[in-house]
Amino acid sequence: MSELIGIARFDFRDGDVEEFKRLSEQAMEIVRAKEPGTLEYSVSFNADETEAIVIERYRDSDALIAHGRNLAHLMEPVIATGSVHGELLGDPSPDLRANFADDGPVQLFAPWISL
Repeated sequence: MSELIGIARFDFRDGDVEEFKRLSEQAMEIVRAKEPGTLEYSVSFNADETEAIVIERYRDSDALIAHGRNLAHLMEPVIATGSVHGELLGDPSPDLRANFADDGPVQLFAPWISL
């Protein structure tokens, strides 16, 4: 099993940062209550709150799949708050890979070399 790291950048220039904050708080509550396989879930904003970076770390692909199920009802409203681009780092399982579209907002990156 391989740890996975997700990084997403949100741009709120034409969006709703306050709604994003509200939804992020709901997501954080769900993660804390239901997701022992989520190792990190953090949100950071730039100084004028026009952009945010979300960093997520998961124990393995199964933990990320569970996260997706737990937060599925929040995904559409979160994405509607602004534009988003994400990357998933690691070696996702075939089941997890099947959930990603090649032209979707999240791109998959596999490890090439490590120590």
